[in-house]
Amino acid sequence: MKLLALSIFTLLLSTTTFAQKSDPEAKKILDAVSAKFKALKTVEAAFAIKSENAAGKVLGAKKGLVKMKGTKYKINLGNGTNQIFCDGANVWNFNKNTNEVSITKFDNSSNTITPQKMFTNFYDKDFLYKKNGDKPVDGKTLTEIELTPKDKSKPFFKVYIYISPADNLITSTKILMKTGNKDTYTFTGIKQNPAVADAEFVFSAGKFAGVEVNDLR
Repeated sequence: MKLLALSIFTLLLSTTTFAQKSDPEAKKILDAVSAKFKALKTVEAAFAIKSENAAGKVLGAKKGLVKMKGTKYKINLGNGTNQIFCDGANVWNFNKNTNEVSITKFDNSSNTITPQKMFTNFYDKDFLYKKNGDKPVDGKTLTEIELTPKDKSKPFFKVYIYISPADNLITSTKILMKTGNKDTYTFTGIKQNPAVADAEFVFSAGKFAGVEVNDLR
């Protein structure tokens, strides 16, 4: 009986260990995406964010534009209603409706999410991943990578990334929440190495008459 119990325990342990291994083919694809993005000096992309409930009803949708250069980035949401500037040292979060801007120190630790991290080695430590194959999406053939968070306390349980095999760029990301909701991020019109001045990543109060500045640094 003890031998049988030991054999079952060993089998369960080996099965768990195997299940926790990521797909080498998926890693190869993700590494190629990360390397491609890191090689670009600047990136500009239009994006759309859509949130749906379990029944497929749209709960919210936004469109915007993001520009990136090294650790610098600028996000423009809703025709300028919300803008985020980051020059690699400070972050300005501007709300047009209230005409307020909050300033915080830039934090590039592993606990923070920046636009750049959505395209680079975010998957290495926090996810198990596998290649699901090529899928037809909006008339294009894209590679689907499935990611499962190692930390089961996360509010989501699956992430699907769709990659264009022609240029090794992420075109969309789908996040499945434990609540049943689904968040989809779609990137279009990705421009590689466009001319972007450093001044674009700095908030200038002089361009926004009467803006209230909240310096939280």
